[in-house]
Amino acid sequence: MTHDNSRRRLLRALGAGAAATLLAPFEQVFAQDAPRNLLADPRFDRDPFQLGVASGEPASDGFVLWTRLAPQPLEQGGGMAMRPMPVAWELAEDEGFRRVVRSGHALARPELAHAVHVELEGLAPGRPYWYRFVAGDAVSPVGRSATLPAAGARVDRVRFAVAGCQHYEEGHYTAWRRIAEEPLDFVFHYGDYLYEGADTGPGERLMNGRPFTPLRRHVGGEIYSLDDYRRRHALYRGDRDLQAAHASAPWFVSFDDHEIDNNWATDKDQDGTPPELFLLRRAAAFQAYYEHMPLRRRAMPANGHMQMFRRAAWGDLLTAHFLDTRQYRSDQINGDRDGEFGEATLAPERTMLGARQEAWLHDGLRPDDQRWHVVAQQVGLANLAMRRADSGEVVHSADQWSGYLANRRRLLGHIRDAGLGNVVTVSGDAHRHFASDLLQDDEAGGVISSEFLATSITSGADGVGEDDDFTRNTRSLNPHLKAMTDKRGYVLCDVTRDHWRGDLKVLDRVTTPDAPVRTHASFVIERGRPGLQPA
Repeated sequence: MTHDNSRRRLLRALGAGAAATLLAPFEQVFAQDAPRNLLADPRFDRDPFQLGVASGEPASDGFVLWTRLAPQPLEQGGGMAMRPMPVAWELAEDEGFRRVVRSGHALARPELAHAVHVELEGLAPGRPYWYRFVAGDAVSPVGRSATLPAAGARVDRVRFAVAGCQHYEEGHYTAWRRIAEEPLDFVFHYGDYLYEGADTGPGERLMNGRPFTPLRRHVGGEIYSLDDYRRRHALYRGDRDLQAAHASAPWFVSFDDHEIDNNWATDKDQDGTPPELFLLRRAAAFQAYYEHMPLRRRAMPANGHMQMFRRAAWGDLLTAHFLDTRQYRSDQINGDRDGEFGEATLAPERTMLGARQEAWLHDGLRPDDQRWHVVAQQVGLANLAMRRADSGEVVHSADQWSGYLANRRRLLGHIRDAGLGNVVTVSGDAHRHFASDLLQDDEAGGVISSEFLATSITSGADGVGEDDDFTRNTRSLNPHLKAMTDKRGYVLCDVTRDHWRGDLKVLDRVTTPDAPVRTHASFVIERGRPGLQPA
């Protein structure tokens, strides 16, 4: 395609008015602070927007727009020239871009893998917007985002999805396509956006005691370097169903363990690597994570740290407290192995959140004018007993809050003592749906709150539903557990002023594409009366 033809195609795609602004000479746009090595008018022989678009971190006056230029996503550098280059963006009040309200330019820099984060402010509260990007003569897909309602405004309903654990090799991302089809205010990704392990190779292997052949393959070995993590993110980001979900609504994201390494805690991995070496790996993983997520600049890694716990509010209806349960936690007890821990897990210094985050959370969970609070985090807060298949021994998870009982007691005790009957927890990581009431571990004081733990998008492949010994044993050991199933899917939360409904959405198969979604179970919580009731 010739340069003139490319320009004509772009003019048709954008419309004459918008194109006039977006195609202005970039040398003029960056005249005051243009880098010496700026590539002002890039050209691409392949689509540079193969990783899609996304938005996130909405506030009442704006949000973050994201994309990354990568015409050859799995090659080093994404197939890009190692020079900064301009990317134009456009924001409209309608999907057809007839009412453009903002436009501008950003620099895609090689230091950040040519990712672009545009932080918008000054927008109208509580309304949708549509956005797109232009680089050279290439136009991105269109995404939809939305601002939060104004602080304190009356809001009658918020709908959001909770999802995560999306192992690339173990299934199709159909659940993300179904999420994209839902009318949502936001998506909460609880973590395990990618998996760090090596390509498992061709042929059949065992998964959950059953034969399984990977549907698609990781590229390369276990990932350690910044280039490794970038390529793994690009592999996952290339999935069209995942891209559809990103483009459909604003996201809030949290990392769990596999974005860095399985079951890591603060400065320790599961392999006994010296902390100073593991922190090098963690820093590389943090940078790649920031590069590929619609996060604000305040989350950009600095000195090996990412600021990930934060809040958002939907008028007077809902305040969300997004936690970080990896970066500050004590190392897992019992060498990360499940067990019966006794008094060891009750040591007051053992922490899931760290002192600063715990104080921040308690300060936010207090009686106020909000109808609901949600604690959105990575791992199960329910203290679930499980039975070993080989020995029959009753054990608890070392990696979830049951391995940090002192911290768990403080959190639930704070909610109870504050008289909050409007707190719900959402989480994930366990590759099964769990709907549980939350009590102290001695079960004194009754139901304090409830938790919807979302199953995986693909991790664990198709699963077995409820017809397995683990499900039967876990249900029998935990009377506060109201539902569980080993199927893939997500949790859909529908929050109104007096009721919170949680639907456990499942797909019977993720090893075949485009499966339908169904509701496995639904529960309702009445404001001021903690406890799950069947819907």
